[in-house]
Amino acid sequence: MLNIEGTTVLCIRRGNTVAIGSDGQITLGQGVIFKHNAKKIRKFEEHNVLVGFAGATADALTLLEQFEGILKNYHKNLKKAAIELAKKWRTDKMLRHLDAMLGVADKECSLIVSGNGDVIEPSHGIIAIGSGGMYAQAAAQALLTHTSLGAAEIVKESLLIAASICIYTNDQINIEELKF
Repeated sequence: MLNIEGTTVLCIRRGNTVAIGSDGQITLGQGVIFKHNAKKIRKFEEHNVLVGFAGATADALTLLEQFEGILKNYHKNLKKAAIELAKKWRTDKMLRHLDAMLGVADKECSLIVSGNGDVIEPSHGIIAIGSGGMYAQAAAQALLTHTSLGAAEIVKESLLIAASICIYTNDQINIEELKF
């Protein structure tokens, strides 16, 4: 999979809720903070799908547009839509050069989708992408195991922990939830 620097996106499932969140920092080049409050997550209300992205912003927004169209064609079947996006991303002359990674979730599953053709459903139900992803994932696993916090609270606290460790992650947190 790609090693994306410059953001942290985390998705957690707990009980009847799935929550996705990200930091707001956009880093340009070798560590210049360009923006503090970017929104790197989306809620596709029509499809009941949450999406977060890491990587080049314009590339990720192009992929979000493609993904939303594919979701319509696959009647809200997240797994099939993610597989179709990964295939298209890998084989299309224009899309294959896009430098991003997506985390997508609905009431049934959470998936990581990359331009390498990866569509991965983590066995623990946690999606963590971007430069601070592994820090946020470790914090989330501990909070899931040792607390009764809800999904959104775990996302927030885990991202704040990642922000205290990773220079490419800040504490301007955005979170979206789906309850089912």
